[in-house]
Amino acid sequence: MASLNTMRTKFGVILSVIIGGALLAFILSLKTEMGFSGNDPKVGEIDGDKILYSEYLAAYDDMKAQMGGDGAYDDETANQLISATWQSLLANHVLLPGLESLGIAVPESEREAMLRGEYPSNVFQSVFGNPTTGAYDVAVVQDFLAQVQSNPQTLKMWEIINRQALLDRKMGKYLALVRGGVNVNDLEVARGAEAENNTYKGRYAVCRYSSVADSLVNVSNSEIKEYYKAHKAQYKQSPYRSASYVVFEVNPTESDKAAIEEEAKSAGATFVATADLKGFVRENRHAAIAGRFITAAQLSGDEAKALNAGKPFGPELVGNEWKASRVVEVRNVPDTLELQHLVLAYSEDALADSLLTVARKGADFAALAAQYSKAESAENGGNIGKLPYASLGSEFADALKTARRGNVVKIVAGNVIQLVKVVSTGAVKKHMQIATLSYPVEASAATRREIHTQASQFAVAAAGSVEKFNEAASAQSLSPRVMNVEQGERAVRGLDNSLEVVRWAVDAKVGAVSEIFKAGNDYVVAVVTAINNNEYKEVGEVADQIRTALLRDKKAVLLAEKMQGANIDEVAANADVQVNNFDNTKAGAYYVPGIGVEPRVLGAITGVAADKTGTLSAPVKGNTGVFVFVVDEISSDDAQTAEAERVKLQARSADMAMRRAMYAIQELSDVKDNSVKYF
Repeated sequence: MASLNTMRTKFGVILSVIIGGALLAFILSLKTEMGFSGNDPKVGEIDGDKILYSEYLAAYDDMKAQMGGDGAYDDETANQLISATWQSLLANHVLLPGLESLGIAVPESEREAMLRGEYPSNVFQSVFGNPTTGAYDVAVVQDFLAQVQSNPQTLKMWEIINRQALLDRKMGKYLALVRGGVNVNDLEVARGAEAENNTYKGRYAVCRYSSVADSLVNVSNSEIKEYYKAHKAQYKQSPYRSASYVVFEVNPTESDKAAIEEEAKSAGATFVATADLKGFVRENRHAAIAGRFITAAQLSGDEAKALNAGKPFGPELVGNEWKASRVVEVRNVPDTLELQHLVLAYSEDALADSLLTVARKGADFAALAAQYSKAESAENGGNIGKLPYASLGSEFADALKTARRGNVVKIVAGNVIQLVKVVSTGAVKKHMQIATLSYPVEASAATRREIHTQASQFAVAAAGSVEKFNEAASAQSLSPRVMNVEQGERAVRGLDNSLEVVRWAVDAKVGAVSEIFKAGNDYVVAVVTAINNNEYKEVGEVADQIRTALLRDKKAVLLAEKMQGANIDEVAANADVQVNNFDNTKAGAYYVPGIGVEPRVLGAITGVAADKTGTLSAPVKGNTGVFVFVVDEISSDDAQTAEAERVKLQARSADMAMRRAMYAIQELSDVKDNSVKYF
């Protein structure tokens, strides 16, 4: 029978798109208690639909529950949570209505057949499948459903599982339609097989664009504008806000450094002399005892030498901190242990003891693990390979400190019981458990207050406009930095802990000067300099980029005029360049030695027919210059048959069509993300 905890764990792993909204009615009923008082703020839009705070919160809470609840998240995990929330809302507002309009549905009889395993469901399989064998177990489903009516948490979980399974089934039908509409023709197959089988050898000459000075080519503003109009789609952008900001770095003064040195040396003297080391560690926040045992080779030179000799190390200045260390315990143990394990739930203590007894009497441990273990390693007989003793946590290190080859030990750690067998051991080496004392060299509270005062004075002087901000920066010899915050972004590159800065910027007006933000160890004051909600970049923003492209095109014309002749040697002589060789060139290559990354040139070479070998090519405009070439030899190994090529192209085309279909849906949905204001 699947426990609620087990279901939650598995469920959190397998869902990437959750249909939010199960809590929506409840949340809407609590608007007043939540502080909305009838005003439910807009977090964003999807395809023109407003996404209100209450709806977003419901989806966000659902996703957060699947990621383990209310724990603290690092920046990467927080961004994943936000992205997953928008995916769930996209499913509600775009995918499900779109599938319904296409007539794609899953009737109740089909859903029941999915539960019975008659129609395979990735969702039901992942949630209810046997963790050891992978087989879908209808009995597990029935046991789980029996809990639904009596357990609100289980009911909530079932609603989400069921919705996800239905969405997955509908999307499968939609993608099957897309896949069914893809076909490759005989010409594609013939050319594909030829590209796979043919290898090209020949000669080339190139005139680089860098050989023509920019001053010899003129690009007018009207040409830039015409190019911009013709290629405008390339310059589509997300709405963004520009801001300037100054950083007030918080660094320790010489007085701070001296005070830290004195404190570290005083504490260090007590640290190396005390007999009650654990008591010292409890009383001093700068001290800690490592949970692992390491070898001297894992320490720096001076520290390794001292501790290996049984002497304390430090206090000494190491990098940017004062450090002292001493050995707590020494163990002479194998440097590596090859292990097998059998993992059971914490409640299966009696079973663990029984298995431990039979394992110690010589039973096949791999067979026991395959039959009873809850871990994925059960499929491999519980084998977890060789592990350094220094990598083991305290429970494992203590249990295995005297273990020898063939020993089986029982270890209770976390919410599981593990039976661990030692398959083999490495060389015995000295391992040490180390206590450390570290005092980072950092600014004092007084120094931090002084720098905060400087930031406050600057903020007052800078208030009112961008011009005043720049004048204040100049007066204090500060160099403003620039940031562009696009819609949906949650961080400023190069600025630590910048979420609050971004949150302020997305809601401020041009000329608004921020409060003082703490970014990492420093303070930041910013001003919004521009708000750009245009769908496309202005021509002035991309003029330099366009000018470079036009310069290349015009240089290509000049160089092509030079590259004339009856054969490649004559062309090279007229253009004053060398003839080089290329070999082992195939259509699927990315980089061709000597030629480089030149897709147009590669396409032209591999497009030469067998009866055109020895023929001088027309000039080809590449990325770095203008090329001419001669294919001297085409060899073919006929390894790729037409049938195999058709299968490959069909699979690739179908996969590409399905991925592009999903990408197009998201692009056309026009998601506007303002969640950074609230989450």
